[in-house]
Amino acid sequence: MNLSVVDLSPVPRGGTATDAYANTVEIARQAERLGYSRVWVAEHHGVPQALAGTTPEVLLGHLAAETESIRLGSGAVLLNHYSPFKVAELFGALDGLAPGRIDAGLGRANGSPAVDSALGTERHVENPDEDHREKVEAVVSHLFDDYPEGHAYADLSIPRSGAEPPVPWALGSSTSSARIAGELGLRYCFAAFIRPQFAEYAFEDYRDAFRSSPRPASPGGVDDPQGMVAVNAVCAETDEKAARLRAVSEASYERMRRGEVGPAPSVEEAIDELGDVPDPTPATLDEDEWPRAISGSPETLSRILEQLADRVGVDEVMIQHVVPDHEDALRSHELLAEGVGLASR
Repeated sequence: MNLSVVDLSPVPRGGTATDAYANTVEIARQAERLGYSRVWVAEHHGVPQALAGTTPEVLLGHLAAETESIRLGSGAVLLNHYSPFKVAELFGALDGLAPGRIDAGLGRANGSPAVDSALGTERHVENPDEDHREKVEAVVSHLFDDYPEGHAYADLSIPRSGAEPPVPWALGSSTSSARIAGELGLRYCFAAFIRPQFAEYAFEDYRDAFRSSPRPASPGGVDDPQGMVAVNAVCAETDEKAARLRAVSEASYERMRRGEVGPAPSVEEAIDELGDVPDPTPATLDEDEWPRAISGSPETLSRILEQLADRVGVDEVMIQHVVPDHEDALRSHELLAEGVGLASR
């Protein structure tokens, strides 16, 4: 099984965006060293006290200079806010900075009404799925100069390295995003840490809708379905210690449901808010069980990840977690790499 990381650039308590970005750089360097396949960074708006990851294209440019071989990408660029041509240009420029190492992760999400208004985003479109599909297809067409002769954009081009072009991925947490990925013949990543109950249905729809890409000679498309599942997972030396760390994810989710926005609680605060330490994640999940967050020792967690990956038929898992202490976050990635058996460099 292959492992990857998505980092949200959380702002440490008492820290700033500068501290958050420095931590993201360290996570990317460590992931490269440990043998992770890729590092993605996210896009969230309007929560600067909690998350500094607002502009993945800027942060990826910095990570390109700070790493040598690991793939770098967006998890995701929120395409509903932007022009497809501009997004393609951004990824073309990133490819120029890190030739052959860029993933163009394309997703969508609405923020608060104020955020969407400030970004110039139309909150209500007649057919959101059709609009998103058209935008994803447009980005891919720009990335690969794939507009037919006579099209208004046929003569437009973007900067590129001359190496392997950016690889587009469709991202989402719904069956509609899965169908779009399948219809366009793209790689698909499902965010199971958002809607775990839809993971298996989404991959079923992805495979049912899949059409072989018209770009078989390029990395833009694939001949067969290729997917990855993103899960919230934290690793520690023992199942019990990992469960304590997982308390932060559990409490953060409850805060989000109450509409509270801010930095993640400490482990102690999270346990106090939950009323107790969460039970360790069992080493074997029931067939219909897919927790929003999982935890465990390297041995336990590697078994659970294999089980979840098998359920949706993928061989790569992307790790997301909410761990307030940066050293704990690094240690989690290190232990998980050992448990899965990644080849460190």
